[in-house]
Amino acid sequence: MSTGVIILIIVVAILLIAGVASISMYNRFVSQRNLVAESWRQIDVELKRRYDLIPNLIETVKAFASHERQVFESVIAARSNAVNVHDAPGRTPEAQAHAEQQLSGSLGRLFALAESYPTLQSNQNFLNLQNEMTDTEDRIAAGRRFYNGNVRALNTRVESFPANIIANMFGFKKEQYFELDDIGARDSVRADFSSLTGRGPSDREQYRQPSGTGVPPQAEAQPQIEAQPQLPPQFGTSAPGQYVEAPHDRLGGAGQPPQNPPTAP
Repeated sequence: MSTGVIILIIVVAILLIAGVASISMYNRFVSQRNLVAESWRQIDVELKRRYDLIPNLIETVKAFASHERQVFESVIAARSNAVNVHDAPGRTPEAQAHAEQQLSGSLGRLFALAESYPTLQSNQNFLNLQNEMTDTEDRIAAGRRFYNGNVRALNTRVESFPANIIANMFGFKKEQYFELDDIGARDSVRADFSSLTGRGPSDREQYRQPSGTGVPPQAEAQPQIEAQPQLPPQFGTSAPGQYVEAPHDRLGGAGQPPQNPPTAP
């Protein structure tokens, strides 16, 4: 076999290997791009659920605090802006994140307002809506982490060699992250009403009463005092620090009448 034939075989083998590798990298790019799109659609579902809950939430709060018009208008305007951004053609995750951040801030003020009305906090419809909103916020946060993880993997491959050659050839580009920078605005929606719903607060759902907010004293959380066991009426009560006979002592043990105390000789 001549040298020319050997060189030709080597060149063909290299081209075949490069072609297989290129096809593999291209298919992986397609898979990652589809995964990013799918994870973004999951966020969309939860955002729409959030938008649907807000009108009912506003109406419920308005029934107890109808004079707080400025707060309601702020939430309505922020929701309308978020919906418009969501439905706009060619929207970007960055623009959507900015709109959602504004909406979260408005919702935080609405829930802070609710804490000033004890009767509202005990309203079952409000509690149900608050729980659904908290669940939706959790789902959005989980979807955001999943989406950003997929975006990170795709962007890393777009910038890495030799995958970046395939990315440039076939137009695979970096995707935007979906980031909500104002953590306080998101957490304010997760106001804790565990004392009313019977659920214990989680680490991130601690009730916090801001000072100097003009909250009526009756709205403030009161310390819980553990109930003391009470004796039956027939055994009477005692003053603080005074010994009280237990029922079994007064019955003289196993159902026997009390013995007369010994008399002095």
